[in-house]
Amino acid sequence: MTRLPRQMEAAHKTSLAKGEVGIREKRPVPTLKEFCDTRLEPWAKATFEHTCKNNWLWFRAGIRRLRACEVLAKATLDEITNEKVAGFAVHEQVRWQNRGRGEEEDKRGLAVSSINSSIRVLRRILNLAVEWGVRESVPRLALLPGEHHRERVVTPDEELRYLGAASTLLADVATVLVDTGMRPDECYWLRWEEITWVNGRNGSVLVAHGKTAAARRVLPMTPKGQGDAGTTLGALGKAD
Repeated sequence: MTRLPRQMEAAHKTSLAKGEVGIREKRPVPTLKEFCDTRLEPWAKATFEHTCKNNWLWFRAGIRRLRACEVLAKATLDEITNEKVAGFAVHEQVRWQNRGRGEEEDKRGLAVSSINSSIRVLRRILNLAVEWGVRESVPRLALLPGEHHRERVVTPDEELRYLGAASTLLADVATVLVDTGMRPDECYWLRWEEITWVNGRNGSVLVAHGKTAAARRVLPMTPKGQGDAGTTLGALGKAD
């Protein structure tokens, strides 16, 4: 079983030596900027702009930061390594960042979480380059240490105070979000036909639209959420 591949390889080398098989030329690899301009950004916009806008904004922000680093932007996709990514991280940590609110708001350096977000975009770009046959393999790009993860748990007392101060629509939406764990955009996309009042003890909600394909799921409603789900849907329907 192990001889066959070697025999085929030997026969191929013999054919090359005899000139019977032409030497295959390696296709030119585009730079990161060229790949983003001509393929990646148009693909991301067409795929996510009208279906999952947050994904499109994530791609767009990451692409802009990557293109702003000249050394990385001018590198071909097969030249991108952890060394170049480290250079990109240093570039983002030392350059002046304009926050768009006037000169007094300028600051030096970008947050670690923002830099890591761009590196994750770069990972996705290189994976797509392999999937589309532009690059043969993907390097393991390291993220910067020290990223702060936001963890905030709303207490029952804070929930009650918010519901008491919020408008009727915001209070209804907040109740549905808290009782189901849905994302705000998932709640916004809810439609009447996705509410079932008889499934389970208090009915259920079908989440048909979300950040990814895995977001599609059925969630049980609580007695409190059951009443507010109908109110929220009615209000959102009027708003549309």
